[in-house]
Amino acid sequence: MVAGASETGVLRTPTAQPTQELLSTSTLMAAILAHLLDPARIALNVQSTRRTAALCEIAHLLDGHPDVTDFQGFYRDLLAREDLDTTCLGNDVAIPHARTEHVAKIVLAVGRSDQGVLFDHDRQTVRLIFVLGTPTAAAGEYLQVVGMLCRIIKDPANLGALMQAPTAAAFIQTLTDLEARVRAPAAGLCGPGPAISGRG
Repeated sequence: MVAGASETGVLRTPTAQPTQELLSTSTLMAAILAHLLDPARIALNVQSTRRTAALCEIAHLLDGHPDVTDFQGFYRDLLAREDLDTTCLGNDVAIPHARTEHVAKIVLAVGRSDQGVLFDHDRQTVRLIFVLGTPTAAAGEYLQVVGMLCRIIKDPANLGALMQAPTAAAFIQTLTDLEARVRAPAAGLCGPGPAISGRG
């Protein structure tokens, strides 16, 4: 008898074995942000109220990160990129970022401010800041991360949930849950998220 055939000679379709590839896309992709987040690199009460001082405060959360090979070099690149063009997205959010040779993998630090941080060259007050460092060769992953953040924070209700998270761990859980929700099939009905400059 042919392997896989029944006694009647009809071929049976083998039962598929559960594998990582069979997990839903939303389950797999939810880790894009989650694996970048660490409670030690989230400041929920940023003290500085001006852009450069706040960036220094938040970026220093990445000092000592195993994937930051030269913190001072990364920080210089971050400030240089910030001077090129706005990283404010509106909706009280900014994503200062640098594509740099001084990180081995994408790194992320988050700062939250109840009183707001003045980005004076934009004349905008920001309450949530995502500081991102990306290897120069990781443009694709960088765009995925920034794109997902934009899709999440374009909804004021999502921003409100992130602003209300009481602890760094709760912030991570909230952001992970919001990402999973955005990646659900219904999210395909939404329009594109806020634009951000494609410069390095």
